Amino acid sequence: MLSSPVDEIKNRLDIVQVLGSYIKLSKAGANFRAVCPFHSEKKPSFFVSPARQIWHCFGCGKGGDIFGFVKEIEGVEFGDALRILAQKAGVELKPISKELKTERSRLYEICELASRFFEKQLEGNKTGMEAKKYLLNRGITEDSIINWRLGYSPDAWQGLSDFLVGRGYKRDEVEKAGLAVKNEKGNHFDRFRGRIIFPIFDLNSQIIGFGGRVFGEKAKNEIAKYVNTPNTLLYDKSRLLYGLDRAKVDIRKKNECVLVEGYTDVILLSQAGFSNVVASSGTALNPFQLKIMKRYSENLLTAFDMDIAGDSATKRGIDLAQAAGFNIKILTMPEDSDPADIILKGAKVWEDILKNSKSILDFYFDTTFLRNDSKTAEGKKTVSKILLPVMKRIPNEIERSFWTQELAKRLEVKEDDVREELKKTKLNQEFVALEEEPINLPQKSRKELLEERLVSLLLFSKDWQNLELIANKEITTLSPKMREIFECLQKNKKAGGEMNLTALPSEYADLFNYCYLKAEFEEIDQKDIIPEIENCLKEMKCLEIKNKLEMISQEIKKAEREKDAEKINDLTKNFADTATQLTNL
Repeated sequence: MLSSPVDEIKNRLDIVQVLGSYIKLSKAGANFRAVCPFHSEKKPSFFVSPARQIWHCFGCGKGGDIFGFVKEIEGVEFGDALRILAQKAGVELKPISKELKTERSRLYEICELASRFFEKQLEGNKTGMEAKKYLLNRGITEDSIINWRLGYSPDAWQGLSDFLVGRGYKRDEVEKAGLAVKNEKGNHFDRFRGRIIFPIFDLNSQIIGFGGRVFGEKAKNEIAKYVNTPNTLLYDKSRLLYGLDRAKVDIRKKNECVLVEGYTDVILLSQAGFSNVVASSGTALNPFQLKIMKRYSENLLTAFDMDIAGDSATKRGIDLAQAAGFNIKILTMPEDSDPADIILKGAKVWEDILKNSKSILDFYFDTTFLRNDSKTAEGKKTVSKILLPVMKRIPNEIERSFWTQELAKRLEVKEDDVREELKKTKLNQEFVALEEEPINLPQKSRKELLEERLVSLLLFSKDWQNLELIANKEITTLSPKMREIFECLQKNKKAGGEMNLTALPSEYADLFNYCYLKAEFEEIDQKDIIPEIENCLKEMKCLEIKNKLEMISQEIKKAEREKDAEKINDLTKNFADTATQLTNL
């Protein structure tokens, strides 16, 4: 009988499947490894143990179980992680009182109810039905309208707010969800009025915000074509990619992500069977979005118009992706067409565009040379001014060398001259910031490292005789945590159990899990285990003796200040005897 929803969820969900829905895991012996999603790194130091259902990153030091991972990657508290994982596991959580619900939970409920309200308006409102007809004419099917939960917001000042207040929510809560605005007089009115509504989902397909496109009579006088939910406790558009919740499996499967600009582009392409598509939701690509995308694939296809010689937000976003190590290809489309227009002409037309995509460097080179006269001195200077920063951002030296040769050949100049100019080229600080950042982990003492090493070696060997080898040594200065671990292991041995720590206090479990994964991470040869254990024990004994010598030395200095000759003689003899122990080791 499982004692709690937490136990039931852990029993139903496998850590590899849960983490694999967020990041790309690769098999590594009995475990899995990945590039850590919580810090920038090039070599994977993130390990997952299916046997123990735990994970740990040896780069940034974070680790835990499925709940700890979801809390970290979603940026939520335990209650929200519980709800997310319960949904995945199909575990029903008992309802709690409104007073005990977290603020986040209530905001999720408000967004969900608001979406239902907007959906209903497509059928029960005259202008809403016209909005639905408009969507159908755009090529969006009835099924897609339902699946993507599209809706309409009536052109009324408090239609949605009154509905939500009638369901027991406060107007201030509606404002916190980004659905209402308070004026100077303190009165609330709806943010979205007279607009087609596109709900925005988080990675777990929960509604956290909305985008509203102006429609009908309102379109004649409204300046803003689109209005989005402002940043809230749930929604931050700079950290979201529209459609990623549905696209992530297909992105990982195809190992490429197609990035478009609009909601309609995503819906129509997905509707046509191209499910690995996301939109940047009206923002230029930024480091947060790129980190999220990199969990699933490093291959990025973009369908943006770019002014390569300018400093547009779109170009800066693509430049950031290049600096972050993405393999970028550009989808070239007919003039004045977007992906939504093209896919309506047929899947074959879009497939041809995908097939004819160009690498970012090919695109930059071809476009730059097409628009500038590379035969003149001024033209050569312009071309190099555009292309050198692009080449500077290439993280791979061999690839950079190839394009250096290519630029020299096309400009008909010496390769050494191009290299010299490339050295002088400076990148903006925002691109430099994408380099792998140093991780400042708490510094561990030599003693702590040796203790952890002992536990790791013992767990990796799975041999009770090695436990006896450690127990027989007179190590008197084990830390309380380590002493508890060894005592627990000895109890398990006496009881005839396996080498695990089910009885270990919860505050020590993280340390044990860390040691367990560290042993497998290091992949120690079995024949080296006993020599390594003996070496650790010897070093620990040396540290113990050195600490004792330091204490005696301090006592001698104190006795000298007090001019206690007898005590000085005794301490000096003690120091010599202790030093002999160190020498004998």
